[in-house]
Amino acid sequence: MNNLTLPDKDYRTWLIDLSLRYKSSQLKAATFINKEMLKFYWSLGRDIVMMQAENKWGNKFLKRLSSDLKQVLPEIKGLSETNLGYSKRFFLLYNNLEIFTPQVEGEINNNIIHPQVEGEIPDSILWKIPWGHHKYIIDKFYNHPQKALFFVKKVIENNWSRNVLLNFLDTDLFERQGKAISNFSKTLPPPQGDLAQEITKDPYNFDFLSITENYREKELKDALEINIRNFLLELGQGFAYIGREYRIQIGDTEKFIDMLFYNLNLRCYVVIEIKTGKFESEYIGQLGTYITAVNHILKKDIDNPTLGLLICKNKDNVLAQYALESSIQPIGISEYELSKLYPTDIKSSLPSIEDIEKSLLNSK
Repeated sequence: MNNLTLPDKDYRTWLIDLSLRYKSSQLKAATFINKEMLKFYWSLGRDIVMMQAENKWGNKFLKRLSSDLKQVLPEIKGLSETNLGYSKRFFLLYNNLEIFTPQVEGEINNNIIHPQVEGEIPDSILWKIPWGHHKYIIDKFYNHPQKALFFVKKVIENNWSRNVLLNFLDTDLFERQGKAISNFSKTLPPPQGDLAQEITKDPYNFDFLSITENYREKELKDALEINIRNFLLELGQGFAYIGREYRIQIGDTEKFIDMLFYNLNLRCYVVIEIKTGKFESEYIGQLGTYITAVNHILKKDIDNPTLGLLICKNKDNVLAQYALESSIQPIGISEYELSKLYPTDIKSSLPSIEDIEKSLLNSK
């Protein structure tokens, strides 16, 4: 402690408190390492802000603090100047949101930092995801706390890896979530209706597909089936794929559902119809028939009523709303987006599977 960069008494006292706090969190690391470390980073960021540390000890304060913490805690990683900066931003980002249950009063009084005691920082949703995930979210949404908290919840709900989170941070998911035009609030009881609305998006992002500019409906559906893993990821948590062109016998008539899913969270079947053109009101009658058939033929007593989701290239929102009011079946209507479209003649410039096989045989 004799070689600290700042001899200030308050600084030395706080540094000792930080080292004790860190060691206390390390004692709990065997079972609660992420939670305890995030609490430490939160409390550190809080201290820096509430003590106005950078004003008090200069603009190179974080670099000095990092150096001194490494001296008093030489065996500990994660005390870089960069991480200390993230701790400050971590606190500032979420400080004004209701994230604690319950909130503990009296932690900070007149800018005096009291020693941390067991249970002083209450539980929070923030402690449930890794620090690496937090840093990605902080980088993207430092000035948008509601968006940041939304993605924290999504990581928890879907158990996203860091790479999956990184991909979703650029998809406007916050703006799209729960935005489909639907009649769920009128056709389903409140709890299920609210949950059903929450699982929708508008628009759906199909950028993971590689199809030609003048694609047809079959090509789009083929591509979705081939990329079913990415499609499930875009649909969201709880969807299980049952089949495409799912055959269902209605009286003497054979019908085929575009795509049939089951949502494990809502405990219901979800019928998805995909149209490559503009929304037409007659689509609601077709989808409503499929929903009714699934309810009669597939649905069990333990299942909730079947949902319908119509995904089309574009829609007139007023027409869609009027069409939904005419249906007693729970239906949502959304658009989809595609950004990676290849020229129509690209297929002719590429060798077919047969050409490749012939080439391999001739080379033997």
